[in-house]
Amino acid sequence: MTAFVPNPHPGPRPADPSSDDFMRLIEAFGLTGAWRWDFVTGRQVWSSGLYRLLGLPETEPASYERLLGLVHPADRDVLEDAAQIVQAGIFGSHTVRLIRPDGTARTVVSRGEVFFSADGRPVAVTGVLLDVTDRERLAEMHRLEQQRRVSLARQAQVFIYTEPTLPLTEYGPDFLALVGLRREEVRANWLSPIVPEEWSRWRDELPRLAAQGRPCCITPTLRLAAGGAAPFRMTLVPLREGAGDPVCWTAVITPLEAEIAPREALPRQVAQAIEGCHLRAARGLLDWTLNDLARASGLSLSTVRRLEEESEGPSSRSRPHVLAALRDAGIVFTLVEGGTVAVSRPE
Repeated sequence: MTAFVPNPHPGPRPADPSSDDFMRLIEAFGLTGAWRWDFVTGRQVWSSGLYRLLGLPETEPASYERLLGLVHPADRDVLEDAAQIVQAGIFGSHTVRLIRPDGTARTVVSRGEVFFSADGRPVAVTGVLLDVTDRERLAEMHRLEQQRRVSLARQAQVFIYTEPTLPLTEYGPDFLALVGLRREEVRANWLSPIVPEEWSRWRDELPRLAAQGRPCCITPTLRLAAGGAAPFRMTLVPLREGAGDPVCWTAVITPLEAEIAPREALPRQVAQAIEGCHLRAARGLLDWTLNDLARASGLSLSTVRRLEEESEGPSSRSRPHVLAALRDAGIVFTLVEGGTVAVSRPE
């Protein structure tokens, strides 16, 4: 006969994903909370994690209406109201903003499930809130950064790109529109944005500079979709982790002519009074198309069009080059009585 002797040092108890311990472990991160509403008894229960997420004391009674009251006013219509849940059994997944009692804001994902009786009546709902504030902030920061880059590209012809290696091939749509190329063309020939007569120079020079792994600057002449070409400065900066090889390169591409003041600049008072209609009038006196003006000023067609539509404003860096091109062609801008600008072309 063998006696059974209990192990005085039992091993760890297997984890039970359905246990309260497991829920407390998850909620300890402070990013989630659960709730349940029994329609038959009317009882509502919130987890400790939900109270922490909402910034409420656990002594406060659980209430779906109280939860709705913490939702940002602009987001309240997104969530189902009590009648939709209890009577129709509707409860979806949504992302909403919460305003805690202390005034802090959090962004949460709300998900849940409605339970039905055998005859199809809603009897209960269980929901969970997941704090995604940091994720949403990162997404918003990324969106704003992209917006800034688009504005720089369209308003000032400044382009910023980051790629793992040089030479660059994955330019954005604004740069591709400037040079009039498709992405596939640039991938097939990284020199294609540059005028062909400079290919041999940069084909050798850029790989040599990249191999040194140091910040560098090149000044290629880029082809323009509107015709002609313009010099640009490409500042290339490597990013390293420790002392190893660069993990990526960031390129800042700017018009080179923007660094050179146009000849015979107009008096400031006259230049500031000139509007898009005056640019169109001057172009009409010269019988120039938009392409003609773009070519003469060394700018892209889209930039000249925006200047005539006054979407760039009087402080645009491109504006002096358009004015200089028109004046070089014989246009005279004169400020007359009342602040009116007269546009003429003396014979």
